[in-house]
Amino acid sequence: MKKILIVDDETGFTRLMKLTLEKAGDYEVIEENDGVRAWETARKVRPDVILMDIVMPKVDGGDAAARIQKDPVLAGIPIIFLTAIVSKKEAVPGGLIGGFPFLSKPVSLDELIACLKKHLPH
Repeated sequence: MKKILIVDDETGFTRLMKLTLEKAGDYEVIEENDGVRAWETARKVRPDVILMDIVMPKVDGGDAAARIQKDPVLAGIPIIFLTAIVSKKEAVPGGLIGGFPFLSKPVSLDELIACLKKHLPH
């Protein structure tokens, strides 16, 4: 079972993603609704992949991702941004934000599963 950490300040969004992903596949989803605690939670649960919102109060996803990537224990964990700041029309296929792959919200389950399969360690 693959562990996914989803970091987003919207609790309704993380709850929906957890339920949807756990029903759709062999995933255990851990929710974190505070970007400040993203690093701490990642260290505790050691996820296989992190889905991260960019726009959050206190600390944005870019800063949280940078802290995670600088940690030698967590550095190899793929991070995928989920964001509404880049629309599907603006997104370049295979594009990156700050060196990280991203999906534009709203994201379909098929898009999300395809992205997870691409970035999850096998």
